[in-house]
Amino acid sequence: MSSTPSQRLIRRETLLAIGLACVLGLLLAAYVWGKRSTPATAPAGPLEKLIIATNTEYIGACPVIAARDRGYFAAQGIQAQVQSHSSGKASLNAVLQGRADFATVADLALALAILNEQPISIVTTIFRTEKDHGIVGRKDHAVLSPVSLKGKRIGVTLGTSGHFTLDVFLNRQRLRSSEVTMVNYRPEELGAALDKGEVDAIAGWEPFLKQNAASQGGNAVTFYGDEVYESIYNIAGMRAFVTEHPRTVTRLLRALAEGARFCSEQVAEASHLVAPSVKTSEAELRAAWPAYRFGIDLDQGLILALEDESRWAIKNKFSNRSDIPNYLDHIYLDGMVEVKPGNVSIIH
Repeated sequence: MSSTPSQRLIRRETLLAIGLACVLGLLLAAYVWGKRSTPATAPAGPLEKLIIATNTEYIGACPVIAARDRGYFAAQGIQAQVQSHSSGKASLNAVLQGRADFATVADLALALAILNEQPISIVTTIFRTEKDHGIVGRKDHAVLSPVSLKGKRIGVTLGTSGHFTLDVFLNRQRLRSSEVTMVNYRPEELGAALDKGEVDAIAGWEPFLKQNAASQGGNAVTFYGDEVYESIYNIAGMRAFVTEHPRTVTRLLRALAEGARFCSEQVAEASHLVAPSVKTSEAELRAAWPAYRFGIDLDQGLILALEDESRWAIKNKFSNRSDIPNYLDHIYLDGMVEVKPGNVSIIH
C-alpha cells in the first residue's frame, strides 16, 4: 500500500529528528573527549606555590607529573614545583626538613617516620602496584634461584621498602635475614655495586631493577616480589601544614585525581609523558602498564600495611617504640571525603 503525503512528511520529520540527535550526540562526545584529553586552563589571579618532593624516575610519580605538565595543578590555582629525589624516603625527608610541602612516599617510609614520632599526615594514595620491587643477581656469582641467595652479599637501602621486600622474600624461601649479608647503599649506588662485584645481588625497586639488570646483560637474573609486597604510593605532608590549609589540600587532591585519571586512561600519552624521566622506553612502559593502578583513595589496606610494617620495624630495631601507633591519627580524611568520598574505605 502506498503512503499518503502526510505519512511521508511524518517519516521525513522523524528521520530529520534522528539525524539531528545523532549530530548532537557526536558533538557532545567530541566536547567531552576534548575536555578529558586537553590540558586544563589556568584561572585568573595568583597561583599558590607548592613544592612537591617526588622520585621523578619512578612510574608512581605519573599523577604528579601529569598534573603539572597538563595544567591540572594550575587549573586548581596551584603553581607546583616538582622537586626530584631518588626515593620516597628522601622525598619525605625533604618535607620533614622543611624543604618541601608534600612528598610522594611509599607506605614503609611512612611507617618508619611515624614510629619515630614524626607528625605526618597522609592525605591520599595515588598509585599501587605489586610488580615493582625485587632482586637482581649475578649468575657468575652463583645467584641462579631464590634459594641460592643464602650466604650471598646483597646490596640494599636499609630502612626502605626494598629492605622490607627483601626480608619478606627471604622468609618465603625459608631463609633468615641472618643467612645473607646485607650491605647498605643509596638507591642510585646499587647498580655500580653490582657491576663492580662488590655484592652478589641487589634489592630495590623500579626503574633501578630494569636498569641494573640491563647493565648485566645475559648475566642478570631477576626475582620479583609481586607475591610478597604491594607498593602503596601516597601523598603526605606535615600535620600542621595539612590541617591549617584544608582548601589547599582539596585543590591538590582535585588536581591529582585528574592526573591519576590521565595516567590510568590515556596509556599512550601517559607513557610518552613520563618515559624521559623514568628512563625507560615507551614500548616497555606500555607493556608493563597493566600492573600499574593509578587513582586517589584512602583504603583500609593502607592501615593494615602500616601496622604490618611497624611490627617488622620494631623487630629490626628501626624504632625504640614497642607498640604500634594508631595510624588513623596520621590519616587526613577531610580532603578525600570532600573530593572523592566513594574512594574512602578506611574505618573511622
